[in-house]
Amino acid sequence: MPLIPSDYKPPFIFRNGHFSTIYAGVFRKINGVIQNRERLELPDGDFMDLDWSESKVPTHKVCILLHGLEGSAQRHYITGSAKSLNLNGYDVCAVNFRGCSGVPNRLYKSYHSGASEDLHQVVAHILQHKKYEQLYLKGFSLGGNVILKYLGEQSVLSSKIVGAVTVSVPCSLESACAKLLASNNALYSKRFKKTLLEKLYAKQAQFPDKLSVEQIKSIATLKDFDDVYTGPAHGFKDAVTYYTKCSSKQFLAGIKVPTLLINAKNDTFLGPECYPYEEAVANDFLNLEVPDFGGHVGFWGKENISYTEERCIQFFKNL
Repeated sequence: MPLIPSDYKPPFIFRNGHFSTIYAGVFRKINGVIQNRERLELPDGDFMDLDWSESKVPTHKVCILLHGLEGSAQRHYITGSAKSLNLNGYDVCAVNFRGCSGVPNRLYKSYHSGASEDLHQVVAHILQHKKYEQLYLKGFSLGGNVILKYLGEQSVLSSKIVGAVTVSVPCSLESACAKLLASNNALYSKRFKKTLLEKLYAKQAQFPDKLSVEQIKSIATLKDFDDVYTGPAHGFKDAVTYYTKCSSKQFLAGIKVPTLLINAKNDTFLGPECYPYEEAVANDFLNLEVPDFGGHVGFWGKENISYTEERCIQFFKNL
């Protein structure tokens, strides 16, 4: 599919990538979303918590939302999406990845950018236990990578999966990691590392035979975190192996469900390899929109409805 032109033209102040990212992440507030939690028990003995919100009218449509690194179903971009979808006739299942719902998960492993098997469990659960005829997917950053990988690697998908929207996706994990380690992203990487290490110390206390305090103290960067924990805990030799096997870019050719990917040009989290122009041109199901502005999950919109929330509704309605 040719590159989709974007008409996203925010006010001047929101044309700064850092400002739009920080404003959306810190200052935006969403009210009026009522979530009810369901615990999904997983085959390996672990669990994920699902936060449901309902359409304002009876519906047969449901959208699964996936958050980003160290996010949750209560982050503004998830609740904002849920509110918009609920108002437009969709029930919403906002997924908390393992260990992200405020309660530690049970196993040594947790979540990562390629955990498409966990999304598969959520999809199967909803299709089995919920009476929906149409299922949609929407994911941000890490969650968007999971969705793109899931759609592209599955040889057979349920016919009830209608479409997907992904936002600010690090399609090349190694390229994105290199960008996050740059000095202009120090504020973000420091914040991510802080919350990740807090969880990792708790994990070490729970599984002292698998990880030592000395190993945790050796972690200086996010790549170190993936070398010490993310990679080995999830079956990968190291960070680079994890990035190579889990980057969604290699799976884009296999996508056979109408999908919209929105990555801003001024997203400081994304390296050059995170903009899959060639893959989009070669796949009629993959729609790539690259606005000049938006930062990382920072797409401002009027009346507290973000551009990507509006765009998502528009895309789904046209399917």
